Amino acid sequence: MGFQMSKTMDANLKKQQEFMLHNSRLQLERQIMMQSQMRDRQMAMQIAWSREFLKYFGTFFAVTTVGLVAGAVKRKNPSLLAPIYPLSFILAYQIDSAYGTLIHRMRGEAESIMATEHHLLDLPLGTPTFVSIEKARRAKQPHLLLEEVTSQ
Repeated sequence: MGFQMSKTMDANLKKQQEFMLHNSRLQLERQIMMQSQMRDRQMAMQIAWSREFLKYFGTFFAVTTVGLVAGAVKRKNPSLLAPIYPLSFILAYQIDSAYGTLIHRMRGEAESIMATEHHLLDLPLGTPTFVSIEKARRAKQPHLLLEEVTSQ
């Protein structure tokens, strides 16, 4: 009778472990999906910001260019056209950022860095561990250490 009860308990324990493993996987999948959706939303906001900024900068560039060309013609001084050159580079960058392939090129460069220059991504002092986090937490809040010692 004891043997039968032991087999039943072992079977239940195994089912419970499988259930916990399934729930852990499901929770991890949900976290990955949530992080992916958050990243997508942040990227969409960044692109939207670039497009909105482009509208304002494009207007500034157009007004400035018209004003500088008019001033250069009126005063017969072509040096007034000099600011158009650097401003055009900024405008080109903003157009590329908002509607061009800048994001694709950045993603490709990031993938290249991750594949061939992974050492550049290492954190100072390595990846945080539970021990290092607890040590920093206790150092920041010394009164907690006293409470933890007295409660034991």
